[in-house]
Amino acid sequence: MDVRSSPIAGRWYPGNAADLRRMLAAQLNEASTAAVPGEVLALLAPHAGLMYSGPVAAHAFKVLSGRTVDTVIILCPSHFHADGALITSGHSAYRTPLGEVAVDQAMLGRLRARLAAALAVAEARALVSIRQDQEHAIEIELPFLQTVLAGEFALVPIMLRDQSARTAHALGRALAESVRDRRALIVASSDLAHYCPQAVAERLDAEMLRQVEALDPTGVLQTQAEARGFACGHGAIAAALWAAQALGAKNARLVRHATSGEVSGDYVSVVGYGAAVIWK
Repeated sequence: MDVRSSPIAGRWYPGNAADLRRMLAAQLNEASTAAVPGEVLALLAPHAGLMYSGPVAAHAFKVLSGRTVDTVIILCPSHFHADGALITSGHSAYRTPLGEVAVDQAMLGRLRARLAAALAVAEARALVSIRQDQEHAIEIELPFLQTVLAGEFALVPIMLRDQSARTAHALGRALAESVRDRRALIVASSDLAHYCPQAVAERLDAEMLRQVEALDPTGVLQTQAEARGFACGHGAIAAALWAAQALGAKNARLVRHATSGEVSGDYVSVVGYGAAVIWK
């Protein structure tokens, strides 16, 4: 297979499978088990190094324990690449120390066609494929998914360089149309407030997470635009909410919030992390 090698294993999380499994097991064991009375459609999970964000992300991923999913769509901001408004992988699989995850190129083809129609652009521009990307915000979620889900799943990785309402809405609707015949899960990969004092981060994060719990993608984007809250993946969160709503989502719950200060001890300049579950 044409496999994307990891640029972050051994740095953002343990590069050894046994060490990685121990870290994930400890974080999942410490996470609370949230009862979700319905089908989980989407998650919000942070994407810092697992030492920092893993204890928060574990609360969302633990909800999936033992569940079977055909396709996982991970949406994130594009931190490094500007090849297009929406970017995906040209590889056939991602590799982590826990094994390989196949990229669903057939699903990406269907999604690309729907996006081209919605955005009135050529298919080649609607969803641009790149190789050997350096993006951490997709890969960092994979070890949790490989651990908690029962069986294999296919991956649809999407990086948003353009996080505007127009693009996020088109992506959300196209995703919903593309996965209706599958057991699918959407993961919005985003951190929250960046490098501010703990009290400021708590205020900003509370406002942004209120919009998530209200299932309000427009509210997410307005909160970002008005600087009442912050999420580096605000467009990814909005797209996930629009997709989940189109698939029948009626409920969202924050399951954990923390900041990097709880790990580093530095509360002067923190990054916020939130984990939420969305279901119908």
